[in-house]
Amino acid sequence: MAKSRTITIDGNEAAARIAHKINEVIAIYPITPSSPMGEMSDDWTSHGEKNLWGNIPDVIEMQSEAGAAGAVHGSLQAGAMTTTFTSSQGLLLMIPNMYKIAGELTPAVFHVAARSLAAQALSIFGDHSDVMAVRSTGYALLASNSVQEVMDMALIAQAASLKSRIPVLHFFDGFRTSHEMSKIDAVSNATIRAMIDEDDVQAFRQRAMTPDRPVIRGTSQNPDVYFQARETVNPYYRAMPGIVQDMMDRFADLTGRTYRLFDYHGAEDAKRVVILMGSGAEAVHETVDAMTTAGSRVGMLKVRLFRPLDGKALISALPETTRSIAVLDRCKEPGADGEPMYKDIVTALAESSMAGELPFAAMPRVIGGRYGLSSKEFTPGMIRSVFAELDKEKPKHGFTVGIIDDVSHTHLEWTEDNEPDGGDEVKRCVFFGLGSDGTVSANKNSIKIIGEETDLHAQGYFVYDSKKAGAVTISHLRFGPQPIRSSYLIGPGQAQFVACHQPVFLERFDMLDMASPGGVFLLNTQVAPDQVWSSLPRSMQQQIIDKHLHLHAIDAYKVAQESGMGKRINTVMQTCFFAISGILPPDEAIARIKTAVEKSYGRKGRRIVEMNYKAIDRTLDALYEVKVPGTVDSTFERATIVPDSAPEFVREVTAAIIAGKGDQLPVSKLPDDGTWPLSTAAWEKRNLAHEIPEWDAELCIHCGKCPFVCPHAAIRSKAVSVKELEDAPESFKHIKIKGREFDDDVHIMYQVAPEDCTGCGLCVEICPVLDKSRSNYKALNMVPQAPLREQERINWDYFISLPEYDRDSIKWSTMKGAMLGQPLFEFSGACVGCGETPYLKLATQLFGDRMIVANSTGCSSIYGGNLPTTPWCTDPEGRGPAWSNSLFEDNAEFGLGFRLAIDSHYEQACASLNSLSGQLDEQRVTAILEADQSNEPGIHEQRKRIEELKAELADIDSDDARSLMGVADYLAKKSVWIVGGDGWAYDIGFGGVDHVLASGRDVNILVLDTEVYSNTGGQMSKATPKGAVAKFAAGGKPVTKKDLSMIAMAYENVYVAQVAFGGKDMQTLKAFMEAESYPGPSLIIAYSPCIAHGVDLAYNLRQQELALKSGHWHLFRYDPRRLEDGKNPLQLDSKAPTIPYTDFASTEMRFNMLQRSHPEDAKAFMKQAQKEAMDRYHHYRQLSEISYTEAEDTAEKEE
Repeated sequence: MAKSRTITIDGNEAAARIAHKINEVIAIYPITPSSPMGEMSDDWTSHGEKNLWGNIPDVIEMQSEAGAAGAVHGSLQAGAMTTTFTSSQGLLLMIPNMYKIAGELTPAVFHVAARSLAAQALSIFGDHSDVMAVRSTGYALLASNSVQEVMDMALIAQAASLKSRIPVLHFFDGFRTSHEMSKIDAVSNATIRAMIDEDDVQAFRQRAMTPDRPVIRGTSQNPDVYFQARETVNPYYRAMPGIVQDMMDRFADLTGRTYRLFDYHGAEDAKRVVILMGSGAEAVHETVDAMTTAGSRVGMLKVRLFRPLDGKALISALPETTRSIAVLDRCKEPGADGEPMYKDIVTALAESSMAGELPFAAMPRVIGGRYGLSSKEFTPGMIRSVFAELDKEKPKHGFTVGIIDDVSHTHLEWTEDNEPDGGDEVKRCVFFGLGSDGTVSANKNSIKIIGEETDLHAQGYFVYDSKKAGAVTISHLRFGPQPIRSSYLIGPGQAQFVACHQPVFLERFDMLDMASPGGVFLLNTQVAPDQVWSSLPRSMQQQIIDKHLHLHAIDAYKVAQESGMGKRINTVMQTCFFAISGILPPDEAIARIKTAVEKSYGRKGRRIVEMNYKAIDRTLDALYEVKVPGTVDSTFERATIVPDSAPEFVREVTAAIIAGKGDQLPVSKLPDDGTWPLSTAAWEKRNLAHEIPEWDAELCIHCGKCPFVCPHAAIRSKAVSVKELEDAPESFKHIKIKGREFDDDVHIMYQVAPEDCTGCGLCVEICPVLDKSRSNYKALNMVPQAPLREQERINWDYFISLPEYDRDSIKWSTMKGAMLGQPLFEFSGACVGCGETPYLKLATQLFGDRMIVANSTGCSSIYGGNLPTTPWCTDPEGRGPAWSNSLFEDNAEFGLGFRLAIDSHYEQACASLNSLSGQLDEQRVTAILEADQSNEPGIHEQRKRIEELKAELADIDSDDARSLMGVADYLAKKSVWIVGGDGWAYDIGFGGVDHVLASGRDVNILVLDTEVYSNTGGQMSKATPKGAVAKFAAGGKPVTKKDLSMIAMAYENVYVAQVAFGGKDMQTLKAFMEAESYPGPSLIIAYSPCIAHGVDLAYNLRQQELALKSGHWHLFRYDPRRLEDGKNPLQLDSKAPTIPYTDFASTEMRFNMLQRSHPEDAKAFMKQAQKEAMDRYHHYRQLSEISYTEAEDTAEKEE
């Protein structure tokens, strides 16, 4: 047996390496957390990496998971070794084809990063809900518990499937195992070759559909034979467990790594046994070792093959001394008297007992419990509590562990006094970073360096919520001489190294709770070295003193800036870690970091590599140790998360989640149906900006452009009577407003929210006013946030206390006027400089008080509806957008359902009004039924009438009156918006979008077109332009972008617009107002620059301008109402391309990466893209120049 090569990878890569090696076709669709498996496979294929048979696997992205499953099914039927990767809702979309594949006894392996299903809310984190939903499909279910097992079981699964003809679903825990970095023994090509029996492969190929051996398959069967035909497969399923065990044994002979269908670990004479599968089994394994060492008679059983379940093998794996068993399921089946694995194991024991075959002195007592839903922590303390429960005379069945259930009282009490994660031999490090600052990627590189360049074992877990860039990330790294089984996070008081990569975290998190005595605290700070100690909160100073911590500091921002890396501090902080930790000799560590930089960024260009090298070299000179005094001298303490003035729910629930203490919330505090309050983002002061805009009131021309482009509604305008400003703070700026439409005493102000601004600078970029006497000085200028923070916080609080401008008086057709509308979408968790959110904000300013929003899963559902807060909010009257996310693929239909219900309520209200007309004020009834609600005053008047109507109805004691009271509000206009990204509208949800457009119903579809699947990491969609590099298109997309606008215009009764807020702001404003006023379906496709384009979003506006000038994007509006006046419905709002397409493409990494990896392809793509940009413009121009009046005149003459 040859010595294996060690590698440091995550679970996704472990599965993908085997899948790419032993398959010929890979059909994929992105979904978190399984997307990286498809991305890596596509990348390997684009670089010509071959499979076991010397061919390059064909990797194809489909329009949905259902499409991927269909392609897999077809490819398998045609005799190609085929696989796919998926998770969660994606797996559920594959169920119909899974029944077919299994029913036709077709060998295949699906690799699943198991994830929660969307129920009361979406969650991208891991449990077994999705896997358990497919257990009746006929697929074998094979679990992996660790990264090593993922690689091993991926191969065993394929070998067993080929031998048995039973398809296998190979699964591992999403975000636990899928994203866990670990040092493992690689499976060699020789082992793969030895495991895959070529006779089995040929037998599979011989069953392929081919006209050379024609058969018919997939027939329709009637009641006379269907039942019998279903029973024909029984022998195959009976044989499957034995075949899997044979493959495990063969694998053990080849590698020395032994697996059983059910692996027992623990005391030979154990009385108490825990049974489970997945990553939690590793923590139980570790805890059992600690407990047996202390003399406890405990054990655990790892379930590997859950379907088909071999009850006899399961029972024989248990010690004969077993007296009590706890079966742990990582899922919930509401209404069931136990979860799936618990019920299967109880059944196996009962059947064995009835057959008189139980090896135990008595039937063991079996209880079931739930743990770890949505990646909830599962720690040794919790595991001990399960064993303790088994010791009770009447243990609790249907228990939960890891939560506090004060409603149903299912939970077990636990403590975390002792965490058996390897003791002092293990080095534990925790890093607090910010999404997109590079902390996670740097730590992954560190793990690889240590895992592959030393004898140490390495492990990394990365905690991030599902918000976009700007969210907190916490990296948990462990290094030790033995394999690390700790499938849980580093606990309080355990980390010998704690790093704070963002100084604002000093005010938000108690990071040093994680530090162990004598450890190191590394701080990135812009404070001068002699002031670092006094810049810490008092409690943090006390912790440093009490725990005897060593404090090191660096101004990483300065080093990064001087090295040309902007705000990307990852390489700087990684260098600090190696310099302080001593894990590697300093010179060797620096060399290894530079090698890692070359691997990570080499394809992005030499300039980026050199910038990182420069940062590494400068870091060591900038790093210093701070002398820790013996006393506390800080004058401040961390402020409360939210003020006492916050609503009760925000204080008790939202604040706990913001503080990172959501795990401590009891069940009773959480909504039972997934309904959460609006207007909560304003309480989450993230303080991300290093610089904020400062307004020069004297220079400003009041154009309204700055609040229009702000992605986070952090700069706003108001216009109020100067009398309202008598008590304004001294530093509060305001000035007489320009414009005849305003009274003489009206003043305007542009105010920034200093703690909510993200510092993107787009407001300054768009400002058109330059001071002629001062170079580069505008009416808005970026200045350091810290000196202004307190002053501007006071000013902001005063600003929001001022009354909103009367909506009836706003001149909505002007930008200055429209921006006086209150944004009802504020302070989202979107990326800094986001290209999507300005459109949503604009919609709420224009129509927010009457909007109901159906939101497709994607970026907009994450920054718009991800806990702890939501940016959707209400106006002073309590009205605001009602927002809901159903799924990904069904959003158009979901939104149409809103329209259908609203129309039904309206019709019911009208009918009730007519039936009650004799009992109601007839003039009011007529006014309500005939109301013109095409503008703000009309809507306002209708609402007044409805309130008067309700007052009348309250005095009428009848069922009709009460019925009308329930739907009366629907007599006022409601605006339905269907919102999502291009992945939804162009791909997975296109069928629904098309159907809704064809329905003729009054809905507004807003497509936030980033030209990639932004939320899942930047995968190709049909909106991705030709030649762009994206995940799933590593060699550049070879085909043209789908023209969704042209498809929609073909219906002729759909309002269609393409907009770009940074290219032509007034065209965007007009399009939104026209679309909403159109009494039928409307479609707005909004160009939305994204970080996935490989460009700093500080240049968001520039990119939109370049896209327009190059012909990459065109602006137009298609309004069918113009036909009534004999006008062409299409208005082309952008000019002919004026710059070469490459002038635009060369500014974005998604295009210029191809110049380095596939230069000839890149050149050809750019030539084609240039031609297509011109052709597309000419086509639109020709359509816009057709004279509809002439056509009508000609038709009349011919008659």
